[in-house]
Amino acid sequence: MAKCEICGKVPKTGHNVSHSKRHTKRRWQPNVHPTTLTMDGSVRKLSVCMKCLRTQQKLGH
Repeated sequence: MAKCEICGKVPKTGHNVSHSKRHTKRRWQPNVHPTTLTMDGSVRKLSVCMKCLRTQQKLGH
């Protein structure tokens, strides 16, 4: 499942809109990757979106 375990980001739905204004269903998937992070002194395997992973690296966690 494409869900970030830190922020809870999930796929969004909407429409592709062509030049002739036809609407077809589509999904936007979050950029989720399996990673190993140290949280509260323990090492955990998490599915994390890249925005949260970047924030974690900036904070030094």
